[in-house]
Amino acid sequence: MEYIEKIRDVLLRLYPVRRNFAQKSDFREWRLRELRRSGWRASEERYGRTNGSINVVAGDPDRAAVFLTAHYDTASRMVVPDFVSPTNVAAHVLYHALVALILIVLALAASFTVSFPLNQPGLMLPLFLILLVGLLFFAAFGPANLSNANGNTSGVLALLAIAKIVRRDDRVCIVFFDNNARNLLGAGAFKKAHPNAAQSCLFLNFDCVGDGDHLLLMPSRPCRWDEKLLSALEEGFQDTEAVQAHLLTKGLNYYPSDHRKFKFHVAAAACRYVGRLGYYIPHLRTKKDTILKTENIDCIAESIARFLPLYLESGGAEA
Repeated sequence: MEYIEKIRDVLLRLYPVRRNFAQKSDFREWRLRELRRSGWRASEERYGRTNGSINVVAGDPDRAAVFLTAHYDTASRMVVPDFVSPTNVAAHVLYHALVALILIVLALAASFTVSFPLNQPGLMLPLFLILLVGLLFFAAFGPANLSNANGNTSGVLALLAIAKIVRRDDRVCIVFFDNNARNLLGAGAFKKAHPNAAQSCLFLNFDCVGDGDHLLLMPSRPCRWDEKLLSALEEGFQDTEAVQAHLLTKGLNYYPSDHRKFKFHVAAAACRYVGRLGYYIPHLRTKKDTILKTENIDCIAESIARFLPLYLESGGAEA
């Protein structure tokens, strides 16, 4: 726990934003040193100017059977939170549809306000389209969000904590993905560079695991039939006083992150719970994203330390 608190302080104080090239570069240099101090062989994977992503890989991706992943880049600031409810897909879709509708209304109102006084009805449509594209561009590529404790400094801290307590094993590879905010470019580049691993190995992805006392483990549909995997997850991830683990193997779950690039995956996310809404993640991409509970990270690191030998020694990685 002392190590986790120390690294948490470094991340939030020295590397709170990892969006432009310089910010990412400085962070990667520090992270490579930290991984090597923990006994892992780590290096960068670059994928050319077209993709632009630079992933950090600890271990040998050509020999590994289990990949532990998280994205390290941070996103732009949004006026409203980037609401995510992994188990309530209807609420997730309706919320984002409502936000899109609001943007359309704002662009329409602004174009009408300008064109009507000028008595230029022909100006309204092109101005509307320009404003709408501008608003969408701002939402995706606007100013950097300055508070990123949960999204996804928490995932980065989880991987570093795991690297500290889990001894280097050729069957395990740790990957920090770049450019999650740019349509998962880093994960996509890794999939293209390592097609065999991407198609047959297990990927456990940690995204937004720092705020919430419910740790959701969401296996992909092919993984729901892997009894060895499910058994190792149930035994490895145990409840603590601060965190309750939930293995979700039924129903429709939707969690948009890097794991979706890989067939066999388990997505991990910490959520809050409220009434009829169910599980949700608050404050993403806003100034209120300031909570990163070390208890959550400690729970994840200890759970992975139990899970890996259970899964690997059961032969699940070869299934």
